Amino acid sequence: MRTDPPLYYRIHVFACTNRRPEGHPRGSCAARGSERLRDYMKARAKELGLDGVRINSAGCLDRCELGPVMVIYPEGVWYAYRNHDDIDEILRVHLVEGGRVERLILTPNDQPILSA
Repeated sequence: MRTDPPLYYRIHVFACTNRRPEGHPRGSCAARGSERLRDYMKARAKELGLDGVRINSAGCLDRCELGPVMVIYPEGVWYAYRNHDDIDEILRVHLVEGGRVERLILTPNDQPILSA
């Protein structure tokens, strides 16, 4: 029986920073500020001394209309976030305390709210 090696990172965060052309119907995470927010998340994780945590940029995670979005492994939990407060809460509750930020979690069935 094969045994997998230990994880290189305890937690791996992938933050979508994909940028679609201006006016694309799906929009993009980058157009909604994901690059700036990812930079903030990396700096805060370092300030908090989160060992074994890696925060990476990701190309398109295919949930453009809900963005900016991130996915955290090994759990595979998806979040939509909008600002520094959301990121601080995700870092504290999910990465430090091991909980979940229920108000920001995305499920496979979540769809964007379309304006009438």
